Amino acid sequence: MFEHIERVPGDAILGLIEAFKKDTNPQKVDLGVGVYRDAQGNTPVMRAVKEAEFRLLENETTKTYIGSHGAPAYGEVVLPIVLGEGSPVLAAKRASATQSPGGTGALRLAADFIASQMPGKGIWVSDPTWPNHHGIFTSAGIELHKYPYVDADNRLDFDGMVNALKQIPEGDVVVLHACCHNPTGFDLSQEQWREVLDILKQRKLLPLVDFAYQGFGEGLEEDAFGVRLLAENLDEVIITSSCSKNFGIYCERTGCLILVAKDEEQMENVRSQVAIVARENYSNPPAHGGAIVSTILSDTELTAMWREELTEMRDRINTLRREFVEALAPYGLADKYACVAEQRGMFSYTGLTPEQVDRLRDEFGIYMVRSGRANVAGFSKENLPYLAKAIAAVNE
Repeated sequence: MFEHIERVPGDAILGLIEAFKKDTNPQKVDLGVGVYRDAQGNTPVMRAVKEAEFRLLENETTKTYIGSHGAPAYGEVVLPIVLGEGSPVLAAKRASATQSPGGTGALRLAADFIASQMPGKGIWVSDPTWPNHHGIFTSAGIELHKYPYVDADNRLDFDGMVNALKQIPEGDVVVLHACCHNPTGFDLSQEQWREVLDILKQRKLLPLVDFAYQGFGEGLEEDAFGVRLLAENLDEVIITSSCSKNFGIYCERTGCLILVAKDEEQMENVRSQVAIVARENYSNPPAHGGAIVSTILSDTELTAMWREELTEMRDRINTLRREFVEALAPYGLADKYACVAEQRGMFSYTGLTPEQVDRLRDEFGIYMVRSGRANVAGFSKENLPYLAKAIAAVNE
């Protein structure tokens, strides 16, 4: 029965992991894998998470199912983080939270919801976008299209984006990155978000906001500007949120699908349909990650500890961005790569060509995706001089 099945190429990033492990170069650098790393190259467990898990271990009394929408306590703490304390959307009971297996699980829920409730509508993603967006939406049977996001000079192409959005058919879905755009690191300004809002209204488009990195750009509140602007000024918005990154609980797969409807009654209708989608996907989400998040955000001391740790992570990344550009200055490349300091989040669209990326890997043991996307968290004070020298060599 299986003899006709062909082998397909593995995931490019997973392939980088294996190649990096086998590389014997003592100066090798991994800039491919999309997880946060500290100065020692580790993905640490936050102190607040450790304390929350200790409390859970001490007080946990059951391992029963938590329901298709997940634990109510999780939704109760995530909604204010995403939409804001005192949000008029929450006050009007227009928002619904469904716990999911990571932000990826939330995206899959959104895709299946769109496919079942909005048949025939297309979905538009930035060019480039997180590669898994393509697989998630097309596997749900949704026709996928692209709008421009980065130009040939490796800059945010906002004019191209706006012109494309104005041509999208009425009722289609537009995927927007709330902050820390993956893979480019180019984010919209507040003024640009307002312009996008006007177009969404005029064209009657449905935004799906991928909010995977809240807190990694400018701050928890600042990073939520676009999400809250749309939610408070549009009747309908889909938001996919992740706590896997900003709580450092990648392996716990902790996400949330948030839907905003015109009023409470419509929200309940939508919520009933999402429960069916979740049931048909995985029945119930995993509980532990959500319990960690709700334990932290329900305790003033733990919340303060978590916020402090997240600030340390964000500041480290933004500092490394600046130091990367400074390290290239002696080679006359600071201006060429100045965009890296302007971008936000863990990822940077460096502008390196596939051929240059190949040379960095083969000649210097520096690993990144061939698109030139680098994980800035892989930079360190120790490897920046070596990295700058290597990049200068492939630019000759």
